[in-house]
Amino acid sequence: LSSRTSAAEKEMGGAEQREKQYRAHQGFGDHHGEVTGAHTSFYADEAKCDQHMETFLHCIDASSGSSEDGFSAIKLTALARPQFLVRFSEVLVKWRRFFHQMATEQGQAGWAVLDIKLEVEKLQEALANLGIVSKAESQQWFMGENLGTSGTVDLLDWNSLFDSRTKLSRPLLIPSRKTGQLEPLLSRFSEEEELQMKRVLQRMDVLAKRAMEKGVRLMVDAEQSYFQPAISRLTVETQRRFNRSQPIIYNTYQCYLKEAYNNVTGDVELSRREGWHFGTKLVRGAYMEQERERAAQMGYEDPINPNYEKTNEMYHRCLDYILEEIKCSRKASVMVASHNEDTVKFTLRRMMELGIHPSDKKVCFGQLLGMCDQITFPLGQAGFPVYKYVPYGPVNEVLPYLSRRAQENRGFMQRANRERDLLWKEVKRRLLTGNLFS
Repeated sequence: LSSRTSAAEKEMGGAEQREKQYRAHQGFGDHHGEVTGAHTSFYADEAKCDQHMETFLHCIDASSGSSEDGFSAIKLTALARPQFLVRFSEVLVKWRRFFHQMATEQGQAGWAVLDIKLEVEKLQEALANLGIVSKAESQQWFMGENLGTSGTVDLLDWNSLFDSRTKLSRPLLIPSRKTGQLEPLLSRFSEEEELQMKRVLQRMDVLAKRAMEKGVRLMVDAEQSYFQPAISRLTVETQRRFNRSQPIIYNTYQCYLKEAYNNVTGDVELSRREGWHFGTKLVRGAYMEQERERAAQMGYEDPINPNYEKTNEMYHRCLDYILEEIKCSRKASVMVASHNEDTVKFTLRRMMELGIHPSDKKVCFGQLLGMCDQITFPLGQAGFPVYKYVPYGPVNEVLPYLSRRAQENRGFMQRANRERDLLWKEVKRRLLTGNLFS
């Protein structure tokens, strides 16, 4: 728990005042609990983070030596103090909620996130009425930037406004959702947390440069929802730098999250505006039990879709949006990381309809080593880029991970039975045709 609570919070008692989802909690000081489908790392100190970075560098080298156009996966909770990621996530979410509060005041509640356009004049009046900043001062916010030139501000403009405003010496005040009173958006980032931001970006920079040098793509894994806003933001910052001519950095989107589609469409639109390549891995998600238990215990809305069918719909909706982007711009790439046969068939059908050829290498597939070979091998034989996700490490760490993945994939035994039946069918076919070894 101490690694999740900042020095500033301890001094100010701020942990109790924060948004519930982004608050340290005794029962969840260990973010390993109830995690069925992912490996997690304890934070020890900065030296341990550097050690993890060295391990990731070795992985990049190994991937480069074993295949062309390989991938290497990294986790930001292995490269940064979890407390910093929670704090940064809290700030990002508060700023976004403030945007939606302003949208409600302008009669745009419930609109699709990229359809919301705040009128600058009304926004400046609202900021003045709330006592946040005078109209004259808020006009300075937009000077020298391409914000509000159309008379409106959308969410992407709003996020870029956050970057410049939080650098001001005077604290940026926004209304509290609970009390309606003004409170600092960023109450205080300690020197320790400022260093955390620099260090994690430096580590990502080192890894991205090695990946580019070795011809390997770097996938940043998704993690718990209370870390994820910070992880995605840091990943996008790295994509802006390294995805200028090709997708080197891949972000991961968990489609069991209710916000998945908004997150995907927002980042795709940002890549369009800034001209970099959008790279992504789509997964269903690995932290469902922990997320739901934490939401229930701490009293905030469950961030997970209500059932598997809704998650499937979300996965296909996000995937279809990315495939459309590939067809239109050719500056997007996706890994369909799924053991679900229906999802693979959906992808193949949409690729055919949109004219996306396997040789374009804009769409690839991924399954875990040792699982669903009946999906992996036919895809490879048909010319699709397909990858096996390779867990590695001491046996006592890898075997529990694999057993958890088997639990997570609830249809695992049915698929194993199907794979056995298919193998037996092929053996019989070869026996009957006299081609047992061909």
